[in-house]
Amino acid sequence: MYLTKPLSKYALTALAFFALSACQPAPETTPSDVSQSDAPVAKREPYTVVSPHGERVDYYYWLRDDERKDPEVLAYLEAENDYYDAYRADYQAVTDEIEQEILARVKQDDSSVPYRRGDYMYQTVYETGKEYPIYTRTPVDGGDAETILDVNELAEGKPFMQVSNLQVSPDQNKVAFVVDDMGRRQYELQVKDLTTGEVAATGITGISAAIAWAKDNETLFVIENDPQTLLSKRVMKYQLGSPADSVEVVYEEQDNTFYMWVDNTTDGEYVVINLDATVSDEMHVLDADTPDGEFQVLAPRERDFKYSADHIDGRWIILTDLNAPNFQVMQVEADKIGDKANWEPLVAHDEAVFIHNISVFKDYLALNQRREGLRQIRVVPWAEPDTSYVISADEATYVMTFATNVEQDTSELRYNYTSLVTPTVTYAFDMASQKREVLKETEVPNYDATQYATSRTWATADDGTQIPVSLLYKKDFKQDGTAPLYQYAYGSYGSTSEPWFRQSVFSLVDRGFVYAIAHIRGGQEMGRQWYEDGKMFNKKNTFTDYVDVTDHLVAEQYAHPDKVFGMGGSAGGLLMGAVANLAPEKYRGLVAHVPFVDVVTTMLDESIPLTTNEFDEWGNPKNKESYEYMLSYSPYDHVEAKEYPAMLVTTGLHDSQVQYFEPAKWVAKLRYTQTGDNPLMFRTNMEAGHGGASGRFSRLKEVAEEYAFILDLLEEEN
Repeated sequence: MYLTKPLSKYALTALAFFALSACQPAPETTPSDVSQSDAPVAKREPYTVVSPHGERVDYYYWLRDDERKDPEVLAYLEAENDYYDAYRADYQAVTDEIEQEILARVKQDDSSVPYRRGDYMYQTVYETGKEYPIYTRTPVDGGDAETILDVNELAEGKPFMQVSNLQVSPDQNKVAFVVDDMGRRQYELQVKDLTTGEVAATGITGISAAIAWAKDNETLFVIENDPQTLLSKRVMKYQLGSPADSVEVVYEEQDNTFYMWVDNTTDGEYVVINLDATVSDEMHVLDADTPDGEFQVLAPRERDFKYSADHIDGRWIILTDLNAPNFQVMQVEADKIGDKANWEPLVAHDEAVFIHNISVFKDYLALNQRREGLRQIRVVPWAEPDTSYVISADEATYVMTFATNVEQDTSELRYNYTSLVTPTVTYAFDMASQKREVLKETEVPNYDATQYATSRTWATADDGTQIPVSLLYKKDFKQDGTAPLYQYAYGSYGSTSEPWFRQSVFSLVDRGFVYAIAHIRGGQEMGRQWYEDGKMFNKKNTFTDYVDVTDHLVAEQYAHPDKVFGMGGSAGGLLMGAVANLAPEKYRGLVAHVPFVDVVTTMLDESIPLTTNEFDEWGNPKNKESYEYMLSYSPYDHVEAKEYPAMLVTTGLHDSQVQYFEPAKWVAKLRYTQTGDNPLMFRTNMEAGHGGASGRFSRLKEVAEEYAFILDLLEEEN
């Protein structure tokens, strides 16, 4: 295996300084000759990171290039890519095989369930061989489908293309959308006239993906981002056909710990500015009939007070944590907004039920809630709330979420149902008769659900907490401690890792792997307190929970102790970095996608995108206690001279969420410091951002590379 090849230590004094020539492709070798000694060596250049609580020397800070133009930095990233390409050339056939397997499970000519908005049925279509969606609509009264937007045409000649948030005007004659062709999530506003087919580039750039229409069909509201921090800062009002510099700023957020979004209520009656911080929310609302009017505050922001709302029939239906950690539902008349004291209770708080979101209808309220870790839907009739009921499920472990519901005057609720073995099914559920109809069963070619099984187990954390774990494996799986394990988790921001159907993972499961989702603290799988117990000064619970899940699965003989692989991305990449430092001996390999690993340096720098928004997630390092706690687990700061697992680290050059230089620095430091023979591979997508490649097939190729990396390690272990 690669791990047995001759390796050199990384702390080579002769290469103390990095030269461009050191970052050129390695000399031509056969794949079997590729070793760690061929790896690019980054120069060590001391840079002092200053804080109110002490100084730290960062020898790889020079890898930060905000312009992404420094030849030395780019050469280093390219050299790492070349090194990885040389390493994986030996198992390219396996990569190709897996890519074809995954592709064979994709129905290429596919379409979404049409939904009605006004006079049309709207739909998203994919055609065989094409990377990007085609947005269409068909008249309700009959007629041919028309193309609203073909993203494949926009993507021609571009290595990256993302079109987001298509919003049709109230009269349905125009569609506004935003375009990003770099992957940095900094968009340009475009508007297409659906009567003529003409697309107008407004010249408005550097905005978020948020869009809202006024009822005059001529006024748009969008959000301008700060060019340095990329924070959403100003809500701008734009008149169609006007020059870009004519936009009017109608709201500017001064608190840089808040994110901002603008959209319309479901009934289209209001334009809404949503302001969201980790522990606080605020909404400003404007009658969509009066685009030149003044926004009003639904309820002023307060610390530790979150809420969101939708409008129906002259009242606001509010989901809030007011005196309700797991959230409750309240209401207020439209003419009584501005003071939460006017809010009236609708659905009481339940310590055993966490409410994720709501959908409002003329005669019903639907709740997407979580009980005992499972996502379900509850229907509450307005007229008889005591007769509420939960929509039944077909499996013991599953996920139910709302599908597209854009009309309020209907008894039809659309929802999606899925599990680790069940591809997504979209149902139309009649809330009056409680009968359901299948609108679409996602077709997965070359897949037989009867060959697989899913179950749930509970791992005991070191403090006695029971951690739920969702498992997927072949029906003939033998729980005898011989199977390889692929363990995923996220564990941050209250984001739940749902047991969704994931068609790509069957390429591992078919090869004997157990696929595990560790529902560790930091998400909200078990309610709001689950999140609180995995953030700020409780963050280390996230990391130890993950290791405890691994120990449990090995002890219960779901996995062989020498065949455990972990994967996480973004904040889940932080998890991988922490686990690599905490328990490297327990993992054969780790995959860290776009990992947030330089916690303290990033959180000290308020010019870096997203930093200030994260203070209530990780802590503000200007506070000494927060500084010391974050420093105690920051993966970059705890790289040691010890043997680490095999690792594959990925990033995108234009990533605006986790800057590319965090994983680049981490890999460079690992190369210099670590001991042992395990491979360390680093891949930078030079044309993508946080989400990786933009095309659907390009993304599959990246997944195939990840799985092949794991399988090659497993083969050599055997």
